[in-house]
Amino acid sequence: MRKIILILSLFAVLALQAQELLHSTPADSIAPDTITILSGVNDIYALGDTVQRPSDSLLRLQPWRPDPIRATWLAVIVPGLGQIYNRSYWKLPLVYGAFMGCIYAITWNNSQYQDYRQAYRDILVADELSADPSVSYNAILPKGYTIETMGGREQYTATLNSKQNLYRRYRDISIAATAIVYILSIIDAYVDAQLFDFDISTDLSLNVSPEIYYDPRLQQRNAGVHLAFTF
Repeated sequence: MRKIILILSLFAVLALQAQELLHSTPADSIAPDTITILSGVNDIYALGDTVQRPSDSLLRLQPWRPDPIRATWLAVIVPGLGQIYNRSYWKLPLVYGAFMGCIYAITWNNSQYQDYRQAYRDILVADELSADPSVSYNAILPKGYTIETMGGREQYTATLNSKQNLYRRYRDISIAATAIVYILSIIDAYVDAQLFDFDISTDLSLNVSPEIYYDPRLQQRNAGVHLAFTF
């Protein structure tokens, strides 16, 4: 087993070195501002021609723009990862807060549903009601209440059935809300990446400039003022 691990490790190291050699270029032998064309594309460049290579400062000035597809897949794999990739860190409390709220709602409603479901089943199969407070249908009673004050066995049984159906519906709604939050986080990651460089500035400016125009009715040139709103 150790030999197999060593062999695999050796192959991995060799593969990495080969990849570096394949992707490396003899940059030291090329002038810093020119690149020699070794073979033209569609005979545009001849052998040995040189073209100007952009400087490193120009390459560094290129703005970063997120890839919408990558942002979408990251949001699908891990909720919130698409927002991190888009550098929209302020959205993380919203995304994770919504998920934590939905998970809490699912957990609490499911716990209530299970308690009322067990109490409803126990009271249906009980021949005589027990006074033991540890029994499920007694333990779920509100503080200071008894089965008699709840309307008797028949009424209390109907109440337990209604409560279990109520909390089951709330649990299902919470699950649906979690799925909606998950889908919205994916949509937000995609749209945010698409509109990353969209100008949303509130530059409402008024440009005033003189203008000379021709009036066809008077058949003469007139002077006026040109107003242009930028929004």
